[in-house]
Amino acid sequence: MKVLGISGSPRKGSTTDQLVLAVLSGVEGCDTEFVSLAGRRIGPCIACLGCVDDNVCKVKDDMVALRSQIVEADAYVIGGANYFSTLNGLTHVFLERFYQFRHQEGKAVAGKLGVAVGVGGSNGDRVVDSIKTFFQYNQVECVGGLSAQGPACCFTCGYGETCKVGAIHMFFGPGTKITPEMTPDLEKQRDKLEQAKGLGLALSQRLRRFAAGT
Repeated sequence: MKVLGISGSPRKGSTTDQLVLAVLSGVEGCDTEFVSLAGRRIGPCIACLGCVDDNVCKVKDDMVALRSQIVEADAYVIGGANYFSTLNGLTHVFLERFYQFRHQEGKAVAGKLGVAVGVGGSNGDRVVDSIKTFFQYNQVECVGGLSAQGPACCFTCGYGETCKVGAIHMFFGPGTKITPEMTPDLEKQRDKLEQAKGLGLALSQRLRRFAAGT
């Protein structure tokens, strides 16, 4: 049995990456694989209906190489980031392309298990809800979801302290000086890391029961 972790953050080493990996670290008795979508060229579904007859997307980009990994996995841990109060684009287009699996009661992903992971400047709850909706559309049983706080780009862009429309002013107020102590870091959220490992364990336990038909 295999659990495939997918981070849809465009930034390698991001909090989203870390949280997906934390869930995978709790998995027991199953193989795990982690894939970052950062740097990959994946476009949206173009509604061409080329996948209707054989459930294979005809758009030629980096999703082609990922298809076999998606189909071969027994469960998924999918993480995304909160951009403008919604699921970030790279994660969204990746999930849009699951449309190829839905035709003629296709069972390439239906009936599998999933965990939804979200990260945001305040929290990733909306991201978790969006990924859960994609699971529902694709008949993937959601074992659970988890959100955590990550550093908005304003913490490192160089203008965070003076920009009047950025996250620093929004969350902390004008005149705030950025310090390491105030910068969100997953290592400071020990409860989230423990929850992530617990979700990974729950996923693997449910997967074993599922395989045993119980």
